[in-house]
Amino acid sequence: MPKLLPIITSHQGSGGRSALTCRFRCGDACFGEVPNTSENEYVGDVIAGALSRRSMMRAAAVVTVAATAGSTLMAGPGVSEAAAAAPEGRTAGKGRGARGLRFAPVAPNTKDAVTVPAGYGQNVVIRWGEPILRGAPAFDPDRQTAEAQAGQFGYNNDFLSLLPLRGEHGRQVLVANHEYTDEILMFKGYDPENPTREQVEIAWAAHGLSVVVVEGERKSGALRAVTRHHLNRRLTATSRFRLTGPAAGSDLVRTKADPRGTTVLGTLNNCSGGTTPWGTTLHGEENFNQYFANAVQVTDPTAAARLKRYGVSGAASERKWERFDDRFDLAKEPNEANRFGWVVELDPFDPDSTPRKRTALGRFKHEAAQPRLTDDGRPVVYMGDDEKFDYFYKFVSSKRMAKGKSRAAHEHNLTLLDEGTLYVAKLTGDSPAAEIDGKGTLPRDGEFDGSGRWIPLATAGPGGKAVSHVEGMTAEEVYVFTRLAGDKVGATKMDRPEDIEPSPHTGKVYVALTNNSDRGKPGKAGADEANPRNLNKHGQVLELTERRNRADATTFAWSLFLVAGDPDDPSTYFAGFPKDRVSPISCPDNVAFDPHGNLWLSTDGNQLGSHDGLFGVATRGERRGELKQFLTMPTGAETCGPLIQDRRVLVAVQHPGEVDGASVEKPASAWPDGPGKLVRPSVVSVWREDGRDIGV
Repeated sequence: MPKLLPIITSHQGSGGRSALTCRFRCGDACFGEVPNTSENEYVGDVIAGALSRRSMMRAAAVVTVAATAGSTLMAGPGVSEAAAAAPEGRTAGKGRGARGLRFAPVAPNTKDAVTVPAGYGQNVVIRWGEPILRGAPAFDPDRQTAEAQAGQFGYNNDFLSLLPLRGEHGRQVLVANHEYTDEILMFKGYDPENPTREQVEIAWAAHGLSVVVVEGERKSGALRAVTRHHLNRRLTATSRFRLTGPAAGSDLVRTKADPRGTTVLGTLNNCSGGTTPWGTTLHGEENFNQYFANAVQVTDPTAAARLKRYGVSGAASERKWERFDDRFDLAKEPNEANRFGWVVELDPFDPDSTPRKRTALGRFKHEAAQPRLTDDGRPVVYMGDDEKFDYFYKFVSSKRMAKGKSRAAHEHNLTLLDEGTLYVAKLTGDSPAAEIDGKGTLPRDGEFDGSGRWIPLATAGPGGKAVSHVEGMTAEEVYVFTRLAGDKVGATKMDRPEDIEPSPHTGKVYVALTNNSDRGKPGKAGADEANPRNLNKHGQVLELTERRNRADATTFAWSLFLVAGDPDDPSTYFAGFPKDRVSPISCPDNVAFDPHGNLWLSTDGNQLGSHDGLFGVATRGERRGELKQFLTMPTGAETCGPLIQDRRVLVAVQHPGEVDGASVEKPASAWPDGPGKLVRPSVVSVWREDGRDIGV
C-alpha cells in the first residue's frame, strides 16, 4: 500500500485549512482561547475506548474478508486497485455496492478541478457575481459596486436547498447561504488596514442569502439559473430581519437604532441550514463574533464574560466595518452582537416577506438546523455549535404542523419555531473512568457506546412568554446566552459539532464532529469514552438512536459510526466495514441523505494530503460503513451544501483558491473559468452521463 499524499501545509490547529481561510472565515477561532472553560464532561472521554473495543471485535471478520478478496495494490491513498478499477455499478470485493453508491470512487488528489467519477458530467450552475435580480449588471470585477452586488449571487456559497416550483415544469427554487467574504481574493490591491467604504459595502452585499430559480436541461443533469425570475431575491448584511420568539424585545437585544429589540439589519456568516417540511429554509448564523470590534472596551464584568464565552474579543475587527457603521462597535452598541448567532427562517416563495430570526432555538455558533417531525406532527430541530468543546442541541416544538397549501396553514406553520422546549445533550459512557486512558485501550466490556439525555434549558409559550429550567438564569438569558446555560447544566463537551441530521429513512440522528486538535493538551479536557483520540485531527461521526425512535424523546443511545482518517490507521473505524475497501476521509463537516438512505459527508480541512471532497457511506445492511469518495474540490476549496437527488448531486464550491499568499494578483487557482479569470465560488451540479440515477 503506497503512502498517502504528502500533507498539505496548513494553519496548524485548524485541520487542513489555510491561514487565509481561518482569518476570514472564523476570525482565527481555532487559535484564540477556547471559549468553553467549564468543567463539564468532555465527549472525547465518552468515546475513547469505544473505537478500539469494536475494532478488535470486528478484526477477525475484517481479516477474513480481506483474505477472501485476495491481496491488492493500492491505486491511490486508501483506495484499493480493485475499487479503482471496478466497473460502474460494482465495488471492490464480492457483490454489488450499496445502492446509491455504485460508482468507481474518486482517488484522493490535488487537482485544481472538481473531479467526479468516470461516467459522470458536471456544470457550474451559478457563480459569485452573476446577476439574478432585474436591473443587476453583468459581473465586472474591475467595476464592481455595492449596488451591483446586491442584485448578484453572493460570495462563498455554503448551504443549498432545492425546492419544487409548482406550475413551472423542470424548474426548482435554489436557496443558498453566503457565509463570508475574503476581500483579499475579491479586490485588487486590497489593503486590510485601510479598506474603502465601497469595498466594505460590497462585502455587506456579498454576505447573506440568495434565492434563485434554476432550470434543468432535458438531456442531462445540468442546471441553469433563471435570471430575473420574480422569486429571485438577495438578502444581505443590511436587509431587514425580524426577531421572533421569547428573546424578541428583550433588553438584551435592544439598541439605539432598534429600541424595541425586534428588527435586525442583516444576517452574517450563514453556514449550513435545513429545509422544513412546510416549505421554508433555515439558515445558521455561525462565526458572527469576528465582525464586532472593541470588546476590550467593555468594562462591565458580566457583559465582558458573556462576550468572551462567545469568542468576541480584541479591538479592531479584521474587516474594519466598525469604521463605517457604529453597530459593529461594541463600545457604542454593546447589544448588537446579541442580535446574531440565531437560526433564520426564510420563506423562498414570498419575495416580499421579512425573514425571521427564531430566538426559541437559542443563540450560539449555529452550523445548521435540520428538522424532523414527531409522531404527532410537531417539528424537532437538531443543531450543532461549531466550536471546540461546545455542545449540540435540539428544539421540540409544542405546536403541530398544519397540512395542506392553504394560506391559513402556511401562516400557522410560520409560528412553529417560536414555541417549544430547547434542550442540550449530555452523553454518558458505560465503562468505568479508570478503564479510559485516552489511548484507545479496550475497556473490559468490549463495547463503545453509551446513553444520553436531553437536558431542558427553557420552554417558550404563546406570546413570547417563557420559563427557564436553568438555575440562576432567566429565560431571556438562556436564549441569548445559550452557551452559558449549557455550561450550567453540565452538557457534554464535543469536538466541534457541525451538521446534525436525522435520517429520513430510520430516524437515527448523525452528528458530524469535525476535529479538535486541542483535546488532551495541557489544561484542556482529556479523553473519556465518547472520543477515540487525543489531538484529534480527523474527526468522527456519532450515531444517536432516540428512545423508541421518537423525536420528542428525552433519552437516547449513542455509538460511534465512523472515526475518520487513513484506513491504515488502527484508530479509524468505518462501522465495521472492511477498511481495505473504503476511501480515506478527514474532517467531516456537512451531512446529507440520498434517496436510498445513505449518508453523504462533505469535508472541511482534509489532513490527509488530498483536497476536500464529498463521500457517500451506507448506514444500513451488510454494506453498512462502506464509504466511497464521490468528488474532490479545486485548490483551496471546501465542499459545502451537498444535495443528493435521484439524478443530480449539487455542491457549493466554497473559497476556491484560498491559499496562503494568494491574492487577486497572484491567484492560487484557475477554477472555474481558467487562467486569467478571477477565481469565483460557485455551485456545481453533477449527474450520470447515461441519464440514470446516481450510484445505481
